[in-house]
Amino acid sequence: MFALPLPPRTRHGGGMTSIPFDIVGFDLDGTLIDTSGDLAAAVNYAIGTIGRPAFPAAAIHPFVGKGAKVMLARALDASGGYTADTLDALLPILLDYYQQNLAIHSVPYPGLIAAMDALTDAGVKLAICTNKAERFTIPLMHQIGLSDRFAAIVGGDTVGVAKPDPAPIREMIARAGGGRTIFVGDTINDIAGARNAGIANVAVGFGFLDGPVENLDADAIIHHFDELVPLLRRWPA
Repeated sequence: MFALPLPPRTRHGGGMTSIPFDIVGFDLDGTLIDTSGDLAAAVNYAIGTIGRPAFPAAAIHPFVGKGAKVMLARALDASGGYTADTLDALLPILLDYYQQNLAIHSVPYPGLIAAMDALTDAGVKLAICTNKAERFTIPLMHQIGLSDRFAAIVGGDTVGVAKPDPAPIREMIARAGGGRTIFVGDTINDIAGARNAGIANVAVGFGFLDGPVENLDADAIIHHFDELVPLLRRWPA
């Protein structure tokens, strides 16, 4: 395993050194796209139907990362508790609302587009492996206008299992044409999934973290997408 941690907020020049990867894979929520505004709106709509107060978008961050049901359960727990029946009743309400409002507030993280351009110019393929279901993932990427930039997009239900199982990451690699791959994500599911698939990994310090990013024990850490390409150019061949 590689160990190239970057100190917080450090910038490095990259030069013209080649990138020793064929594919750079990304998680979606909290990594490529800040979806917190639309996720918060969906959570708030669902819990509002039972009279619960709304959460600000930033308060939703610790709830995200392990699927919509866990996100909703955490929100209900934080706003007064819940029963299994309440959770089961509100989940389809949340999902239906979210499906109709995928890209109202969601935006790429700062520096992402420039990093994607640089990777593409270097001949690297881009891919996505997310635990978000395909019925949300594919329309979201279309609506944001980025779907054509990726050689493969694998959702949480594409192969029947989700990260940290290695199967969806391996499917992402296969669909992108194969080759040496590194994976970028913001949760333990991302880092463990990459490790389980036998590939290098990078954690982002700006995503939907539920603790210090160092706790993810990733091979490397970035705090802004400006750091990604220089990091990959320095990676051992």
